[in-house]
Amino acid sequence: MEIAVSRKAHFNAAHRLHIKEWTDEKNKSFFGNCNNINYHGHNYDLIVTVTGEIDPVSGFLVDMKWLGQLIQEQVENRFDHKNLNLDCEEFKTINPTAENIAVVIWKLLRSRLNNHLKLKVTLYETERNFVEYNGN
Repeated sequence: MEIAVSRKAHFNAAHRLHIKEWTDEKNKSFFGNCNNINYHGHNYDLIVTVTGEIDPVSGFLVDMKWLGQLIQEQVENRFDHKNLNLDCEEFKTINPTAENIAVVIWKLLRSRLNNHLKLKVTLYETERNFVEYNGN
């Protein structure tokens, strides 16, 4: 029997969407206000979903306390109240779009989970805009 458990988290971060190889005009035209030279911020909401088989002994899929600590260590401590472009190595060479942020978070968490578990990351940049990534 496969089951999914989810844990919510939150972090605030600033970023600027900008492609170095493009002109300033093209960046402004494509990214609009998200290309603000002085950056802009979001209150990101994150949902981490782990799917797999329930352990017959513990009754857990994963220990939610452990999952919360993992998210805090790998995501919140790393990105909260940071300028993603300037403060985070992960975004030195990739544009910190919601899509890329979700993939980075997925990779950080995936490396710490048992291989038999599936992982999906849902990242809300705003109440209406969110992305999901499950490794595919």
